[in-house]
This record gives sequence, structure tokens and C-alpha cells, in this order.
Amino acid sequence: MAEIQLDIVAAEGEIHSGKAVMVVVPAAQGEVGIAPRHAPLLTALKPGEMRVETPEGEQLRFFVGGGVLEVQPDRITVLADTALRGEDADEAAAAEAKKAAEKAMEGGLRGIGSRPGPGRAGRGHRAPGVRAQAQGRPLAPRAPARHSS
Repeated sequence: MAEIQLDIVAAEGEIHSGKAVMVVVPAAQGEVGIAPRHAPLLTALKPGEMRVETPEGEQLRFFVGGGVLEVQPDRITVLADTALRGEDADEAAAAEAKKAAEKAMEGGLRGIGSRPGPGRAGRGHRAPGVRAQAQGRPLAPRAPARHSS
């Protein structure tokens, strides 16, 4: 049976390196199955489960948090943002990591639009007289004209 070299690398280091007969990855447009001698491909990965079948018939599972997939006829390279071996995954730890990520995103998005940008007055925080000028009114009441008789 034909084989293809698979390398999975994340920021933490090399996650897996070995031979495979079939690899299924969560690509940006859907799952992609890759067998030996697959046409060259470069695509983004979305977070999800990656399945690998080894030449011995063993099924390996990995979880990737996005990244890039490069396929050559004799080699598959996964550059993952984050990756985890299936046997290392713990459901409670995964749920905790998801909760922490959601909390971090919520905190990061909470202040968007609530403060004026640099050098700009936010809505309702205009300098005195600016609103009057914008409405076509004079800045201050004019003194009555003096008429000489």
C-alpha cells in the first residue's frame, strides 16, 4: 500500500511525524481527504479534528486550532496554530480552554466603539460650540448692533 509522509507542527513544537495512508483534515471549505500521490494543495485549516490512518491500520486523532495545510505528492505538512494529540485531549480541559478563550474574546470586544479614537471627539463629547457650528448657529450670541442717530 502506498504511503505519504505526514508532519504536524504547532507553535509548541512537532506534534507528529510519520507515515500515513489516509489523512482527513478540517479545511476552511470543508473536510479534505488526502491519500498518497494527491495533487499539490495549499489551504487554510479551521479548528477541528484531524484523522490519520497509519500503514499498520492504526487510527490517530489530532485536534487543530486552525493553521495551514500544504500537500505535495509525497508529503503532507500541517502548520497548526495549536494542535493536540487525541490521546492527550481531556474533555474537561478542552471545555475549560474553550471557556477561557470565549472570556478573552468577550473582554477584548467589550470596549469596541465605546470610546472615541485618538484625536476625535466621540458622540456626545464635542467641544463647546462645535454642535452649534454644525447646526449653522453662531458660536456665541452677538451683541446688538449699535445704531447711531
